[in-house]
Amino acid sequence: MHIRKAIIADIKEIHRLLNHYADQGLLLPRSLSELYDHLRDYVVLVSDDHRHLMHGVCGLRICWEDLAEIKSLAISEDQQGKGSGIRLVETCLEESRSLGLKKVFTLTYVPDFFIKLGFNVVEKAVLPTKIWADCLNCPKFPDCDETALMINL
Repeated sequence: MHIRKAIIADIKEIHRLLNHYADQGLLLPRSLSELYDHLRDYVVLVSDDHRHLMHGVCGLRICWEDLAEIKSLAISEDQQGKGSGIRLVETCLEESRSLGLKKVFTLTYVPDFFIKLGFNVVEKAVLPTKIWADCLNCPKFPDCDETALMINL
C-alpha cells in the first residue's frame, strides 16, 4: 500500500468511500462537484499492485494563513486497524509543515484516534468562523456533536 495525491480518475471512488460513511452519519457527504473542485486537497491510500484500488482517503483544507483542517478521513473496512488512517493523517500533517502552517484542526466522532496522534481537544469557539462553511451543509447544523481537536506543528 502506498499514499499518493489524488488524481481525476480517483474521484468516483473517493465519492463512494466518503459517502459510504456519510450514509452512516459518520462523515459529511461530499458531492462529485465538490470533490472535483477540491481534488488537490486529497491524498489516497492505494494498493501497490492495483494503482486505482483505493483503501483510504484524507483531505487537507487550508483555512487561513496558519491553519488547516484534516477532513474526510475514511478507510475501507478491510483496512481499518492496520495503521492506514495514521499514515494518511501523518501525510497531511507533513504537507501542512511543508506549507508553513502552524496549526491543524479536525472535527470528528473519533477523538481518541486523533489524540493518539498528538491532537488536543479544543472548544469549537476557538476556531475561526471561516471554517464553518462545511457546517452549513450538515444535517446536524447547528447542533454539532463532533469533537474539535487541534495540533500545533
